[in-house]
Amino acid sequence: MGFSTRSLTLLAAASLGGCNDPSATADANGANAAAPAAAAADRVARGRYLTTVMGCVDCHNTGSFGPHPDQGHLEGGTIGFEMPGMGVFYPPNLTPHPEAGLGRWSEAEIIAALRTGRRPDGRELAPIMPWRNYRILEDADAAAIAAYLKSLPPSDHRVPGPATVENAPQPYLTVHPPAAAPAG
Repeated sequence: MGFSTRSLTLLAAASLGGCNDPSATADANGANAAAPAAAAADRVARGRYLTTVMGCVDCHNTGSFGPHPDQGHLEGGTIGFEMPGMGVFYPPNLTPHPEAGLGRWSEAEIIAALRTGRRPDGRELAPIMPWRNYRILEDADAAAIAAYLKSLPPSDHRVPGPATVENAPQPYLTVHPPAAAPAG
């Protein structure tokens, strides 16, 4: 009895239950119609992973630096960072809220900000934001982060804009840049 590779593949798929799975419908070319949705879900999951290991949650959660650091997932920090001579900067809300977050930013603008340190309005991100480390992100990883941020539930948590030390509306930490190494 001779089986072709195609018939063995179909037999294997049927035995694994693929023929009974309504989400595993194939188009005329044999492509799985559920594949784009699965790829999008994988991209969002990858983005969540990356925002965690890259430390976004360390500053952009409302509970950062407090007893509940996971509180307010990427809704914007409540503790600012003073950069001597520059002012106090508060980690912004990264949810897709149209007023308080990144809701008006496209995924391409989020990626550009990660890689170049520039917001869509042209303003440079605060120096405490490690965008220089992120400029070498693979295209797929940068896109995954943007997709994840766009998938978050919008939060209307408002974060203060840059402030002077005298007018800082919330607590802040002072970040002193390292001293220059001696020549020689």
